[in-house]
Amino acid sequence: MTAIILLNSCSRRPFCVLGRFTTQVRHRSTLRCLSGMTNQEYLRANAAVLPILRKVPSSKNVISPFSVRTATTEAEGGLESNEEELRIKREKMARRMQYTLIAMVATFGGLSFYGLLTWGKPRTDEEGNVIQDKFSNLPKVQQYFLRTIDTVKNYNEVLKEPSRELLLPPPLEHPYMQPPYTLVIEMTGVLLNPEWTYKMGWRFKKRPFIDYFLQQCGPPLFELVIFTEETGFTAFPLIDNMDPNGYVMHRLFRDSTRYDKGVRLKDLNCLNRDLKRVIHIDWNKSACKLNSDNCLILKKWEGDSNDKSLFDLAQLIRTIAAQGIDDVREIISHYNKQEDPLQAFREYQMRVAQQEESKAQPTKQPSTLVSSFKRK
Repeated sequence: MTAIILLNSCSRRPFCVLGRFTTQVRHRSTLRCLSGMTNQEYLRANAAVLPILRKVPSSKNVISPFSVRTATTEAEGGLESNEEELRIKREKMARRMQYTLIAMVATFGGLSFYGLLTWGKPRTDEEGNVIQDKFSNLPKVQQYFLRTIDTVKNYNEVLKEPSRELLLPPPLEHPYMQPPYTLVIEMTGVLLNPEWTYKMGWRFKKRPFIDYFLQQCGPPLFELVIFTEETGFTAFPLIDNMDPNGYVMHRLFRDSTRYDKGVRLKDLNCLNRDLKRVIHIDWNKSACKLNSDNCLILKKWEGDSNDKSLFDLAQLIRTIAAQGIDDVREIISHYNKQEDPLQAFREYQMRVAQQEESKAQPTKQPSTLVSSFKRK
């Protein structure tokens, strides 16, 4: 219809105008200037008419009205077929979304009904007799509903609490030797650092002086315990590779932590050890808030190969054990007040060494001549 409108509105020189129109379409000029169409009408007409008009020879810059009408009719038919295809595609997509939604609702409803029947039924003993509980006197439907809710709450509590009440076995008794102190240490960020590269993927880097630290802070002075937020599936082979000599006596993983508000808490009260002789080394202060007096907070190791913190930490730990301190919490609280506990310990060592050096130097005796002069 666009070409016919142009033909009627430009009747004085129809062939010449139509020829310019054909040339202008080929060069994608504005159709609205000739026909007064809107933007949407122009886009639709240009998309459908352009491929057909380009097939018409334009060397003489002239086109007949019959050819224009034929091209316009074919363009309108192409537009209608495209709209029909789009409508069919939209209907198919809507049906698929409807079927998917129905399947999801049916699956969720079926699982909910199965859970209601499984978790909501009364408990029975070995002989099949129903065990009375706090919901037994309620209507049957209400019983099943409340028992299901109670079961879900219990599962939630199980996931938040440690997997067992006592995380470590009882201390060794005579004739076996139980180390006098227990050293609990986080693995990731203190002993190892996870690193990722395009070539190797995820790998764990060992901290410098880690072998020296394990040898110095293991038995017989310390009962060494790795207490990490990592899962056992991840941490167990890492500890085997990190400690080939077996200095680590116990391993505690994520299931031994207490989950609270997005933080994995390490509850030392569940260790089955006297907290006066338990030292906890960690970088995450939030994970130690249940027993902050026992936890020595260090800076998280980010993979620096020139780091020497484990060497200084081993000296600090062994100094505490060598002095036979009865309650280590006082020493740990003192160093936690410092901005860098290990730097404070280095400065303390330097002062002690200077004092011992000054005591070891013999007192210089004045010469006989000088002493006789003073006597005079």
